[in-house]
Amino acid sequence: MAEDRRGQRSSRGGSGAGRGSSSGGGRGGSARGGHQGGRSGDGKPAGGGRPTGGKPGGKRPSSSQQRSFRGRTEEKPRTADQAAYDGPDLPEGITGAELDRGVRAQLKGLPEKLAARVARHLAAAGAFIDEDPELAYQHALAARARASRIAVVREAAGETAYAAGHYAEALSELRAAKRMNGATDYLPIMADCHRALGNPEQAIKLAKSPSVANFSSEAKAEMTLVEAGARRDMGQLDAALRTLELAPLTSKSRSAWVVRLRYAYADTLEAAGRESDALAWFHRTHAIDSEELTDSAERADLLERRQS
Repeated sequence: MAEDRRGQRSSRGGSGAGRGSSSGGGRGGSARGGHQGGRSGDGKPAGGGRPTGGKPGGKRPSSSQQRSFRGRTEEKPRTADQAAYDGPDLPEGITGAELDRGVRAQLKGLPEKLAARVARHLAAAGAFIDEDPELAYQHALAARARASRIAVVREAAGETAYAAGHYAEALSELRAAKRMNGATDYLPIMADCHRALGNPEQAIKLAKSPSVANFSSEAKAEMTLVEAGARRDMGQLDAALRTLELAPLTSKSRSAWVVRLRYAYADTLEAAGRESDALAWFHRTHAIDSEELTDSAERADLLERRQS
C-alpha cells in the first residue's frame, strides 16, 4: 500500500536509533515556621500566643527530637519531566560502545559520566526501535533531556518518535536536528510526517527540495514513495502514477527500495482501475522480492481470480 512508507523505515547507521538538564525530586524537610515568642514576666506567652515547647513548665524537645520531626516529610511524586529525565531502566548488556564512532565523537563535549549515560540511552534506542519503538522513544527522550543541544540526540529522538507513530514530535525533533547540522537526509521522514498529519501539500513541497537531486538512489526512492502517496492522499492518481514512472522501476537491482517502488506502482495502478497492468507489476515485484517484504504474490493471485 502507499502507506507502507511508514512501515518500512530505512536502517540508517549512526545514532543507533535507526540510524537534557536534571530535574531532581529530592526530599525536602518541613520548614519550622510558627510563632517563636518568648514569655512575659508573668510566665505567660508574650503577645498572647501559644507556648512553643510543649506543656507549660515542661522540658523543651531536645535538638535530636527536633531534627527527627523535620525529617518526616514524604517524598513528592515525580513529575512527567522528571520521569522522562530518568528514562527506562538501561539493560546491563548495553554499554554505549555499540554506537558508531562518529556518534560517540559528538558526545565528547559532555562530561564523561554524562556522555556515558547519554550513549547508553542512544544505544538502547537503537536496540529497541524495531521490536518496541515506544520503549526506544523513551530512551531517546532520556538522552535528549540530558543533551538536547547535540544534533545526533535530536535525530535519535525524531527517528524513534517516527517509528512509534508520534509524527508531530518526530517532525519537531528532526527540524531541530536539521537546524543544528544542516543535514538533508531527514527530508523523506519529515515529508512522511506531514502526510501522516494530514498535510500532503507540505510533503510534496519537501519532495521538490533541490537537495533531493543529490540523494542516493535509496533516499530518492523513499522521497518518491512519499510524494506518490501524498498525491494519492489528494486524489491525484494520475499524478501519483507519473511520479512513480519517473523512478527506476525497471532497475536490475533487487534492493528493497526497488521492490517497494514496484509494489507502490502496482498498487496505484490497481487503484486507478488498470487491473491488467497492476497484475503485471505485482508479478514483477514478486520476482525480485526474495525476502517477502510485500504481499505482491497474494495481490497478484487475487487479481487473477477476479479476472478469470
